Amino acid sequence: MAKSTEPAPNAGLLDIKLLRLFELLYSTRSVTRSAEQLGQSQPTVSIWLGKLRRQLNDPLFVRTPAGMQPTPRADALIASARDVLQALRQMAAAPAAFDPATATRQFRICMTDASHITLLPQLLAHVRALAPAARLLAARIDSDTARALESGEADIAIGLVPWLESGYYQQALFPQDWVCLANHTHPRIGNSLSLRAYKDEDHVAISSGTGAQLLDDALARHRIERRVMLELPGFLGLAGIISTTDLIATLPRHIGETLANFAHLRVLDCPLPVPSFTVKQHWHARYHEEAGNRWLRGVIAALFMQTARPPASRRGKRA
Repeated sequence: MAKSTEPAPNAGLLDIKLLRLFELLYSTRSVTRSAEQLGQSQPTVSIWLGKLRRQLNDPLFVRTPAGMQPTPRADALIASARDVLQALRQMAAAPAAFDPATATRQFRICMTDASHITLLPQLLAHVRALAPAARLLAARIDSDTARALESGEADIAIGLVPWLESGYYQQALFPQDWVCLANHTHPRIGNSLSLRAYKDEDHVAISSGTGAQLLDDALARHRIERRVMLELPGFLGLAGIISTTDLIATLPRHIGETLANFAHLRVLDCPLPVPSFTVKQHWHARYHEEAGNRWLRGVIAALFMQTARPPASRRGKRA
């Protein structure tokens, strides 16, 4: 039996430069012009064409007086080749810039209800001025926050979120210590509050907020049991309660001073040593270079960072 003279098909992947040559030959019908556009010599391009023919098991282009004319096999492959090259060009292209003036995306920000009062109004006003068609969605900080940041369901988390593991970036915004709020006409409290008076007064307790555990731990450590007359799930309504009773509340300074300004309340240094903490913005490493996320982080840092901007830190690489 006579042996076939046809070369064996090559099932390997095509080299990108061969795919580019195929597209150019199809468009120019000329080895010479294709070589010029590729920046290669004509002999080199001829060698590449030979490799391409062997790999696809077809002449692909036949020399005629009108130039290199494609074979039916080349006609059948050109659309797929151009799709692949276009996809590769798109992959190599620089990511699209974020234009806040035309952006219509929704930003989801995880925050506490205290931040709804202290941070959200200013952030909303700034975003509306720079990105009028963008939308903000405020979500809770809870056990699902880490997953939401990683999946992209949430863009940023602002607050005290110590349980985030490796794979997240964080940037410090401002420090928080603790204060007490009292009615401006409180019958027993003046411009200062002693620890003894703190123990003797009736209190409003706030059960929410990621810093609440710091207060609870400090109370337990110093063996202080407050007389809690009212417990609230958040800060909504707290200013109205303090302004119409002789109850006092212990809370972080930022929300305390904000509520005091709203309701003409007295802000007092907390006599109980409660550890301070830092409010930070957090985001997942997957979105560190995403243009919209970078813009939002920059807005938040510009609005709320109180000191010279430190670099964002990352909590190690997730396995």
